[in-house]
Amino acid sequence: MAAFIPFKLSLLLSLLSNIGFLPETSKNNVGIFPPTCNRIECPSFDLIEVGNGYEIRRYNSTIWVTTSPIQDISLVEATRTGFLQLFDYIQGKNKYKQQIEMTAPVITEVLPSDGPFCESSFRISFYLPKVNQANPPPAEGLHIQKWKSTYLAVRQFSGFVTDYNVGVEAAALEASLADTVWSAAIKKSQKDETTSVYLVAQYNSPFEFSGRVNEIWMLVDLEDELLPV
Repeated sequence: MAAFIPFKLSLLLSLLSNIGFLPETSKNNVGIFPPTCNRIECPSFDLIEVGNGYEIRRYNSTIWVTTSPIQDISLVEATRTGFLQLFDYIQGKNKYKQQIEMTAPVITEVLPSDGPFCESSFRISFYLPKVNQANPPPAEGLHIQKWKSTYLAVRQFSGFVTDYNVGVEAAALEASLADTVWSAAIKKSQKDETTSVYLVAQYNSPFEFSGRVNEIWMLVDLEDELLPV
C-alpha cells in the first residue's frame, strides 16, 4: 500500500499536467446534476431560481479546508499547486494523520489583482465529508472554513478548465444576470478587495476526459426581502 501512494501521486501529476491543454468544446448548461455526485459526496443545496443561463442556489452550512493564498498569473497552475496540498491532506498529512474520502467539487477562489498583467491571488478549497465536519483535522498551511447559509449565482460549462474559458464563462454569467435583482446583490458582495470576484468549481477527476461538469460561482449578498415568493 505504501508503494502504491507515490505511484498514484505520480500518475495524478502526469494527468494534472494536461489540464488546460486538452481540446474539448465547451457547452453551456443549466441544471445539470454532476454525475460525480452520484459516486462521491457533494454539498447539498436548495435551488432558488433557474434563469436564462444561470441558477441561484442556497447552500446550507458547510465545512471546507482551504489553502493559504497562492500568487500566480494562471488559475490552472494555482489550482494544480493548491490541489496537491489538499491531496496530501486527505492522504493523511494532517494533525490526526487521518485519511479522508475525496469529495466534489474542488473550488478555486479568484481574488482581485492590481492590474491585467499582475499576479492574481487564489485560494483552493476542498469540501470536507459530513463525517469529518464535527472535528476537521487541522494541518500546517491549511485553514478550516465554515460557510454559513450561502447564496450563489451559478453557471455550468463542460470540458477542461483553462485560463481562457473561465474568464469567458464568468463574463457570460455576469451578462446573464444583468438587470436582475441578483446582479445588484453580487456587486454588494464584492464591496472590498478581500472579496472574491468569482469561484471555479471542478467536479471531475483529471482521469475523466468526457462528461465533465464545471461551474462558475458568484457570491450573492442576499437580503430576505429579495427572495422570490
